Amino acid sequence: MSGEQRQRAAMTVVKVESREDQVTPEASSEFVETSYVQNLTNRAMAYLEVGYPVHFAGPAGTGKTTLAFHVAAQRGRPVVLIHGDDEFNSSDLVGRHSGYRKQKLIDNFIHSVLKTEESMNITWMDNRLTLACKEGFTLIYDEFTRSRPEANNALLSILEEKILNLPKMSRGGEGYLEVHPEFRAIFTSNPEEYAGVHKTQDALMDRLITINLGHFDRETEIQIALAKSGLPFSDAEVIVDVVRELRGIGVNNHRPTIRACIAIAKILAYKGAQAHKDDAVFQWACRDVLNTDSAKVTRGGQSIMAEKVDEVIQAVLGAYQEASPLTTRPHLP
Repeated sequence: MSGEQRQRAAMTVVKVESREDQVTPEASSEFVETSYVQNLTNRAMAYLEVGYPVHFAGPAGTGKTTLAFHVAAQRGRPVVLIHGDDEFNSSDLVGRHSGYRKQKLIDNFIHSVLKTEESMNITWMDNRLTLACKEGFTLIYDEFTRSRPEANNALLSILEEKILNLPKMSRGGEGYLEVHPEFRAIFTSNPEEYAGVHKTQDALMDRLITINLGHFDRETEIQIALAKSGLPFSDAEVIVDVVRELRGIGVNNHRPTIRACIAIAKILAYKGAQAHKDDAVFQWACRDVLNTDSAKVTRGGQSIMAEKVDEVIQAVLGAYQEASPLTTRPHLP
């Protein structure tokens, strides 16, 4: 082997592909698909089918990630999942040189002649973004704004020019990968005022179609509480109405979320309790799960959220008691 050949061999890239980094999402028996969820799904699917990436934006607890998986499942393609991280850089998304592979050949077929050849190959490992682009998978980039903006620069050419730049990926400097035509991307993010969230570059946001999500409607929240706990409908709607009333306390208060509804419902179902003013389990479960300082309601510098929780519980239960047993239970806003 000549010196020039040895130099070329040392720069040869060995591609290592992991096909264990994808999943195939399926709807569980607990998944709730109301008209509200169907509307969001249909809108997102329309954008994806045309070729645009979808961005679900909204506060924590609004079902962004669950909805992203549900929409991805409709495509019938494998899914790769990435969680945003402040420690990410571009190589964590695209891939990197993971080491070297050294090969040594000793030829002593003729005893009087010893021939030795050595070569060293650079080993390259694809990360999940490259895998999705190459195989035409659906990418779910969860909480992508938790990654620093410069880490997401590789997405710009992927989403616009449909080309992934992979420097030094192959021999001869051919470091470009044409994105598979079936590749699609779904992003989720929290509002910018959340801790640990970065402001995203305008160039990336301009390539996304953003669907802003708030809390689910009342019907959907009740159905979710029912599906997750197995409680009777009458108990589930009381829990949901208590939680929804508490969201109106304070300024720009997004909590408690649907997770609070699910937690209280599961506790009541486990203890065989009911959403009733005389049920001790219901009382302490609501106080513990809903006693949060997120609303920032204070008196004399001290949080009065616990008092507000008790007031809302009494108000909701009182409204139900005043309703005639022969009529539909009142729907609180």
